[in-house]
Amino acid sequence: MDSYLIQLNGNSDVHLHRNGNSPSLGKVKGRKPRWAVRASEMSKKTFNPIRAIVDAMKVEPNPNKPMISLSLGDPTVFGNLPTDDEVTQAVKEALDSGNYNGYAPSVGYQSCRQVVAAYYSCPEAPLEAQDVILTSGCSQAIELALAVLANPGQNILVPRPGFSLYKTLAFSMGIEVKFYNLLPEKSWEIDLKHLESLVDEKTACLIVNNPSNPCGSVFSKSHLQKILAVASRQCVPILADEIYGDMVFAECKYEPIATLSTNVPILSCGGLAKRWLVPGWRMGWILVNDRRDIFGNEIRDGLVRLTQRILGPCTIVQGALEHIIHRTPPEFYHNTLSFLKSNADLCYTALSAVSGLQPVRPSGAMYLMVGIEMEHFPKFENDVEFTEQLISEQSVFCLPASCFEYPNFFRVVLTVPEEMMVEACSRIQDFCERHYQGNEGAQDLECDK
Repeated sequence: MDSYLIQLNGNSDVHLHRNGNSPSLGKVKGRKPRWAVRASEMSKKTFNPIRAIVDAMKVEPNPNKPMISLSLGDPTVFGNLPTDDEVTQAVKEALDSGNYNGYAPSVGYQSCRQVVAAYYSCPEAPLEAQDVILTSGCSQAIELALAVLANPGQNILVPRPGFSLYKTLAFSMGIEVKFYNLLPEKSWEIDLKHLESLVDEKTACLIVNNPSNPCGSVFSKSHLQKILAVASRQCVPILADEIYGDMVFAECKYEPIATLSTNVPILSCGGLAKRWLVPGWRMGWILVNDRRDIFGNEIRDGLVRLTQRILGPCTIVQGALEHIIHRTPPEFYHNTLSFLKSNADLCYTALSAVSGLQPVRPSGAMYLMVGIEMEHFPKFENDVEFTEQLISEQSVFCLPASCFEYPNFFRVVLTVPEEMMVEACSRIQDFCERHYQGNEGAQDLECDK
């Protein structure tokens, strides 16, 4: 009977016999086998700042007051902002057709890519199907864009305050994060001098989030042109997070940054989640805008290869995409924005009247940032303690802006029903009136220490 000897890792011999009998193990060389299962280095480096801060909060809400959560950026939570019936019907039709039960290409169906390309294409930033990559939500779009642009040891430029996912993804990939400042006194415009000072030979890309989470700000055309000028001078590509694109209030105009670029290559990330109010459906996309062919085939091919890791987004939602985009009535978008604007005005007006708070008026998205004049609240060391006590006393949960690398602010989500927003603002006012100390009181407290 013939046999073959295979050595595995140099530690053991396995004899395979031609007659199909079970292999017999030779003697085991080296150390005695033992279990040694450990988490990967990538998993150890993955860190979500929001979860780290929120999970560390050891506080219970006031049992005498129902909880009002102004913390979660999910417009579906309270049931007051359903998607349009046409959107739901489109998915039902796709499901009933039986045509979307199998695998799609990892980049998405060609017909669906063409639908997205046609919807966003314009003379200033023309798009074809090959310029669109469909993804499992905007979060995966951002992940793929980062993964194709940056290597471990390089750095990316990220807004402060900004969406925490950028840091979470970058750290897990071994990419350094450099934070550039946004200016609350200028409606959260970018500090352009600070931004440009951060660029070095290892800078892989600049992330621009417009409209902004957590700020609710919307950049003007002139400001976007100045951002592009910095990127052009420094030869740094842009990753544009535009998931809140077109979700701007009537007095503002949203400008996709790619429509203003003549030479800076841009990967624009978007999706259905926020504008169509279906974040759980996980349908996003990357738009490759590259007029000067700076990305060339390398970045496009790299994106295609990266998509093959999970084989694309939900096929049923892809099947519904054309009808979602073309059948959703304009009044649906209008009604959503009117509601958000009303809540934004209500919250801004109410909190502007509260001593010790400095809200910044938003222009879009679903958020409002509120500054805390910490010197007038000496009982609290920081925004985390402030928001913890707000939960404990008033059962109102706002995210401390330390979650967004910006201490002494908190973020308010504007999607709650109007009566809850009124009640939440009233409770915040009561809380601040209880703990506020004027300059004289604060000085007296300092002298007592």
